Amino acid sequence: MSTTQSERLRELLAPLVSARELDLEEVEVTPAGNRRVLRIVVDSDAGVQLDTCADLSRDISAKLDETDAMGGDPYVLEVTSPGADRPLTQHRHYVRATGRLIKAQLTAGGELVARIVAVDDEGLDLEVPGVKGRKPTARRVAFSEIAKARVEIEFNRKADETAAVESAGEQSGVQDENQEEA
Repeated sequence: MSTTQSERLRELLAPLVSARELDLEEVEVTPAGNRRVLRIVVDSDAGVQLDTCADLSRDISAKLDETDAMGGDPYVLEVTSPGADRPLTQHRHYVRATGRLIKAQLTAGGELVARIVAVDDEGLDLEVPGVKGRKPTARRVAFSEIAKARVEIEFNRKADETAAVESAGEQSGVQDENQEEA
């Protein structure tokens, strides 16, 4: 897909995505046999519900039918939210991952696995898990020190850790999908 087509699709679809108070994370067109797949990835601070994706998909489909942005060749439209292991590339991704465990490749070399405690404009306050029964330690990492990062999926997280993170999320303004707004 040419950059011009990508930019054109992004410009065309961004208002539809914004109208539903979502962020347009990715627009990707890939070949799939005799057709193409147009994959639109959206996200929000509160997550994205399946019904929201379905409604947005109908809006996008109607808009694409009105234009020639995809040309005359057949395509499949997918509207989805990012996967749990997607790369953290924007400030808002880190904010949304507050309380989660991440794995970061550092620009100076090496790897860091830590939990995001807080995010500001310059970087992250992290809690590095203790090894062999030792207590966790605090660490500050600037965004410029991070080459790439991803959320680590946790299957065996203890209930008291989950409660502490939820409490920290409430204090930092991050709201869990299941919490009711005040």
